[in-house]
This record gives sequence, C-alpha cells and structure tokens, in this order.
Amino acid sequence: MEEERQSIYRVARTIKKKDNSLYNALRSIYEDSIFVGEISQLWPELPLIANLRCGLWYSSNFHYTCYFKSTDGHNNNWSFNTSRLNLHVALLAGQKGGCMIVDSTRKGKRFPDSMSKTIPIWTCVLNRAIMNYRKRYEATENISSNWDCSLHLPLWVSKTEKASIEDRLERWTEQLEASGADIASLSSSLRKPLRVLWISQRTVIWLNEVPDYDSWDFTPIILLSASSTNSNFQHKTNSEFSWTYIAGAGDDEESWSRGLSPKLFWNNVYDLISFGPELCNQKVADIVEKDRVYRAQRGHHAPQISLRSNAYVSMEEKDVTFDIASNLNSSDENHTIFWLASTNIAVGSYKSAANGTDYDCILNCDREIINDSFENSDSHLCLPVVDSKMDRFSLSRHLQSAVNFAKLNLRERKKLLVCCSNGEDISICVSLAILASLFSDEGEFDDGKNYSKKCITKDEMRKRLVFICKYAVNARPSRGNLRQVFNFLTSEYVSPHP
Repeated sequence: MEEERQSIYRVARTIKKKDNSLYNALRSIYEDSIFVGEISQLWPELPLIANLRCGLWYSSNFHYTCYFKSTDGHNNNWSFNTSRLNLHVALLAGQKGGCMIVDSTRKGKRFPDSMSKTIPIWTCVLNRAIMNYRKRYEATENISSNWDCSLHLPLWVSKTEKASIEDRLERWTEQLEASGADIASLSSSLRKPLRVLWISQRTVIWLNEVPDYDSWDFTPIILLSASSTNSNFQHKTNSEFSWTYIAGAGDDEESWSRGLSPKLFWNNVYDLISFGPELCNQKVADIVEKDRVYRAQRGHHAPQISLRSNAYVSMEEKDVTFDIASNLNSSDENHTIFWLASTNIAVGSYKSAANGTDYDCILNCDREIINDSFENSDSHLCLPVVDSKMDRFSLSRHLQSAVNFAKLNLRERKKLLVCCSNGEDISICVSLAILASLFSDEGEFDDGKNYSKKCITKDEMRKRLVFICKYAVNARPSRGNLRQVFNFLTSEYVSPHP
C-alpha cells in the first residue's frame, strides 16, 4: 500500500512538472498579454505601468514600472510603506488623467492582494494627505467639498477587514506627512482624487459604452489583472500543439524562466511560441546564451548559466541573484541616471555608469569594473557588495569606505555617481548612508560636521529615503539592506574625517 501511494505521488509530481513547463508558462503569458493589449486600447491615452516583478511579463509596451507588494495587503498585515511610496505613479496619473497598472496572480483569485488592498490603501492615504495639505496651506475657497477621502475596496473584501483597515488610515496618513514626501506636488498635479477600478478577464465591458476617463469625477487608477481566474489547469489544443494554461505564470520567474528576461521574451516571442513545447527549452537556452555573449563582449557582468532541476544556476553559484536582477528589466531604465536634486549625487546601474559622462567620480557597488579608464583611479572606488540574502553584513562592512570616498569628492564639489548591478537597491542604500552622514536636514552638504551631534532615528532615515525615491523612481531597497544602513548610522563609533 505504501509503495502504491509513493507511486501515485511520483506520477502526480511528474504531471505537475509537465504542466508547469517553460513552454506552458510562456504560452500562458502570451495569451494573457492579448487581453492586456485589448484593454489598454480602450483608453490608449492612459500610460501602461507594470507592477514589478510579475506584471512586467505581460506586455512589450509598458511606459513605466511600479512596485506595490501583495504582502502589504495581506489580512492582518496591512501596511502603507513609506519605503515604496510610488509617488511617480500618482504624479503621472495627475498629468495624464489616470493610468493602468498590470499584475497577475496564480492563486486562483481574480486579483492579487496588491490590487485588492495595497493600492486602494495607497490611493486613500494619498487623498487624505492632499486634503490635509490643502486645508493647511491653500485658500478655503479652493478646497473642493467633494474631494473623496474614503476607502474604496472591492466587494470581495469583508466589511470586518475593511473596518480594520479604516482604523489605521489616520496613522498611515500621519506617517506619510511626517516622511517628508512632496505632498505639494501631488496636490498641484491632481485635479481629482485618486480612485481604483478593477478589470479582469471576467469583467464585462460593452465596447459601445466605454466611458471617457475624463468624464469621471476621480482620477482613475485602473488595475488590470492579466490572468484567468480559473485556478485549475486548462488543457488547450490548437492545430499544432497541446499546452496547459498557467494562471499568473509570470510570477517567481527564477523557478521557471531559465535566464529569460521579459525583454528577451518579447524580442523573440513569435519564435518561442511557434517552436512549440519540444523545442522551447533549447530555443530559450540559445537566446539567453546569445544575450550573455553580447553583454560579455561589452564588458557587462555575464556569468555562464547552467541548468539544474528545472532552474538556472550560474557557474558562479552566488552570482545568480545579481544576474537575475540586472536582467529583470533590461530596458532604457537600466541606462538612466537619477540625480538627487542639487546634492551632486546620482544613482544608477553599472550599465548607466558605463555609458555616461555627466559625473566626475564613481562609487561602484558592483563586482564588475565599469571600464578600464576608471580602474585604479582616484575617481573610482569599487566595493563588491553582495545582497543581504547572501551576506547579512556585506553592505555594512563597506559603508564607511563609501562615506569616506563620497566625503572626499563632494568636498571638492565633484559630481558623484553611486551605482550597483540594477540601480534599485544597494546603490540606493549607499546613497542613503551618504545623505544621512554628510548632509544636513535641509539637504545641504555639511561635510559630516553635524552627524555626531545627533542620533539618527528611523523617522529621520525614512525622510531621507523618501527624498531619494522622489528622484530615483525605480528605487526598491530591501529590508535587509536598509537594516544594515540603520545599524551603521546608529553605531556608537564613526571613524573620523578622512
């Protein structure tokens, strides 16, 4: 009997593994992308935004990205996270009259929790902060009496859960206001309050009655869930191939994509779909290897990739995460430098550093030499920082060297670029340490003279992070790296000026 159970278990695992094949994932993404394209054409003037990371797979025509986490909307774990304010989304919606955000879920739900709760909470808190700002600083007659500050959640969220969330709105609004976020810019950009609308593949839309988004009395944030709501595998057959649909196939790409990035997928989508299940794996391997060689020839980090247990693993085992991160959104954003107001500090990826000339010196927090001209130069410091998941203290060990290097160069009014593999995490955290250590509360460089006279609190660090995120809109600092920055800033001993 036990042997029969094990045999049944092995057969079930084999079937599940076959259903979760690479071709099934890519074909499912392609089919869902057709739906995304159809809906986006209903309001073509509205910018299309991908919610990282899963949403990025579902279109080749995204204008921007954002980062709203489902965990911030989980029951009894609701949060308004000032480390992920996504204010560029609100400003963009104000400028364009609205926007569309794409994501998906593989849990059999119509929408991920990021769309059911995280983004509705975000819109409500921003609306409340804008109303408070207008009451404080604008003429009374300019304050709209119908500015909607209520919480709008989908019908499938229970009244009990909604009430629990509403009890926290005032505290979250106070946290936003205390964070130093630019509420004034939001207020001037938005003519109407933000409000979410939900569209999934089950939504019925009468094409002859599609409303003009400008006719609504709110600024729409249209949440588009790309995946089908059927939680069971759907076997489909066409004239050439049989395949199995996977809901939310774009999620957790490390487990299935074999090194393929969204950009590589869309550059080769028709070949990948037409080659069919039998040849898909080899085709993907060829595409990934060709891209690796292309990047290696241009001096970019490009470790060899091998396959193991339906996953991809770098020959340099610990380098996998960085290659995934740098390949995740291989778009023009990877070549963008974000200047942090008038601080003479910019953040970006090592790709942006290799292509740019607008800076005088580079603080490189990646393992790769950017170009030969900077190697062994006083204007280039390379700190091989690794992610906190690999080494919980890697960043903290290098922060003092980073601050010292920044101090020497900023003292001479040089323009400093802080870069890392993707320009989203480690470079953001290093810039945060520099701003907290060397700049006043007003954002002026003070050579670190006032640093030892005060204790950096989490609120003060959060204000500086919000300041960075205002300019570096792709910032996604991890909790582990932020914790290392805070521990560094609050340590009892800080080395003297270099």
